[in-house]
Amino acid sequence: MKRQYDLDWIRVLATLAVFLYHCLMFFNPWPWHVKNNETDPIYITAISLFMSSWLMPIFFAVSGINSYHALQKKTGKQYVKERMARLGIPLVFGVMILTPPQVYMERVSHEQYTGAFLTWLPQYFDGVYLDIGGAGNFAFVGLHLWYLLVLLIFSLFTLPLFLKKQPSVSKEIKVLHLFLLSIPLMIVSVLVDTVRLGGWDITFYLVIFLYGYFFLAKESFKTAIHKMLPVNIMVAILTTIIFIYGFMAGMSSSGEVLSILLALVKVLNCWSWLLVIFAVGDRYLSVSNRGLKYGNQASMPFYVLHQPVIVLLGFLIADVSWSIPLKLIFLIVAAFLIIMVLYEFLIARVSIFRVLFGMKGNGGKVPRGDSVLRNHIKM
Repeated sequence: MKRQYDLDWIRVLATLAVFLYHCLMFFNPWPWHVKNNETDPIYITAISLFMSSWLMPIFFAVSGINSYHALQKKTGKQYVKERMARLGIPLVFGVMILTPPQVYMERVSHEQYTGAFLTWLPQYFDGVYLDIGGAGNFAFVGLHLWYLLVLLIFSLFTLPLFLKKQPSVSKEIKVLHLFLLSIPLMIVSVLVDTVRLGGWDITFYLVIFLYGYFFLAKESFKTAIHKMLPVNIMVAILTTIIFIYGFMAGMSSSGEVLSILLALVKVLNCWSWLLVIFAVGDRYLSVSNRGLKYGNQASMPFYVLHQPVIVLLGFLIADVSWSIPLKLIFLIVAAFLIIMVLYEFLIARVSIFRVLFGMKGNGGKVPRGDSVLRNHIKM
C-alpha cells in the first residue's frame, strides 16, 4: 500500500498549529487556564477564531483516513491494541502527571488557591473538573488531551461498524458529493448540543471521523477536491471574513436566527478549509524527507507535552511588564525549545518515556531513517 506522505505532513503541521493556538490562548480574551495581564481583543482574537474552526476537525479527518488504512492490514484486535498503546497510555500519563500542575496554576491564577503545589496536590481528586475556573479539580480528560480520549472512544465504538462495512471502492466521490457532505455537519452543528470541546460538539467530530473512513480515504476524493480547489479557496476566505466579523460583532448572542446563521457560516468555513488543506497537501506535500520522518516520530510527544510547558511559562510571565508581541515571541520560542530539548534528550532516548508519550519502546536507541516511519504514531 502506497504511503500517503501528505497525511503525515498535515498531521505534523497541524500539531505545530495547535502549539501556536495555545500560545495565542494566553493572550486572547477567552477563558483559559492562565491569562496574561493584558489581552488583545482584536488581532490575536481574529487569528484564534480563524484557527479554531478547522484545527481540531482536521485531526479527526486524518484519523478517520488512517483508521481505514490501518484496518486494511490489521485485525480488529491488533487495531484496538495499537490504539490503547498509542492513545490510552499517554492519556493516563497526562491525566495523572502532566495535568495536576496545570490545574494548580489555574487555581492560583484565578485566585482560587494561595498555597504551595504539594499542599494542594491531594485536592486534585476533589470533584470532577468540568470547566475553566470551576469547582472540581480532577481533569479526567487531561485538559488538552481530550482529543486522545475522544479519538480512543470513537475508535473503539466504531470498530464493529468498520469491520462489518467497508467503504465502497466502486462508488466515486464527485464534486456534488463534497457539497452534500457539508449538510449533515450543518445539521449537527445547529441541532446537537452534547459536549463541546475545541470549539465543536463531539458529535461534529464523530461525523468528520466517519467521513475520513468512508469518503476521504478514496482516491476519487482527491480528484474531486482538485477540481473544486479554486472555489473552495474563495469560499474558505469569504466565510473566514464573515465568521470572524460576525463573531466579534456579537452575532452568536444576538438572537436565535443570527446565531444559527453564524453557526452555518462556521461549518462552511471549516469544511471548505478541510478540502483546501487536503487538496494542497496532496499536490505539494506528497513527498518524504528527514524533516517529515523526524516530525512523524515527535508529533505525539510534542502534542502531549506542549500545553503543560506553555501554561507553566505563561504562569511565570503573566505579570511581567513586557508588551504582548514580546511576550508572544518569548512564549513561542521558549516553549518550543523546552519541548524539543525534552523530546530529543529524554523522551526519544529512554524506552519508558517513549511508551508513556505514545511511541514504541526502543531500548534507549533513537531511530533514524526509515525506522522512524515504522515507529510513527497513526492518529
